[in-house]
Amino acid sequence: MRGPSGSATRIFGVLGPPNEPGLPGETLSLTDRPALFHNRINLTNTMKKALVLGLVAFATSSLIAYGDIIPTLTSVTGSSPNFSWNYSANVTVDETVNHGDFFTIYDFSSIMPTTTTQPAGWTFSTALVGPTPGLVSPTDNPNLWNLTWTYTGTTAIPGAAALGTFSAITSTDQLKTGQFSAEATRSGAPANTKIDNVGNVSVPVPESTSLLPLIGVVGAALYFAPRMRRQRA
Repeated sequence: MRGPSGSATRIFGVLGPPNEPGLPGETLSLTDRPALFHNRINLTNTMKKALVLGLVAFATSSLIAYGDIIPTLTSVTGSSPNFSWNYSANVTVDETVNHGDFFTIYDFSSIMPTTTTQPAGWTFSTALVGPTPGLVSPTDNPNLWNLTWTYTGTTAIPGAAALGTFSAITSTDQLKTGQFSAEATRSGAPANTKIDNVGNVSVPVPESTSLLPLIGVVGAALYFAPRMRRQRA
């Protein structure tokens, strides 16, 4: 705003004592650009810190929400054609394993598994597809058999806890990275809601694939043997 002489007119408000922003008695000038710029920087920095803290809190809550039953390959024992693949499973803190909760290890074998062991209170099943919890989407090859263990006990298992060893027999000890999924029950608020998770776990190389190197060697031998005999003749 300009006065009668055309010079700039300053507008003041009583906010605080001089040089102490925010306290009663200060004079604030709308044309005092350095002060406004400084306040703007402070506001921007505060907003950045709030955004970073919010992202950290969101990431932390997401990690907590998606941890429940986790199977891990602990050993492969035995000898061909009966290798025992042994998995240990654990339920994490703030989760409970209730009747009907389960976990699935995908694409375990091209031959339907029939020999398994599991702790008391768990029931084994196998299928070419699933079962899979509704909130996750793991990779599931419909030509390979999955391993599923479902809790059929009547006493809930609160986490954190070790669930025991789960084993299945297959004809190979060669491994690759596969996937698993699981569903358990939340212990904290909102209580008794289902939590689904998905992750990586070691699984056997499918039997037909593991035989490819041997088939290749045998095929090469069958192909070159007649040629070698003809050359000698």
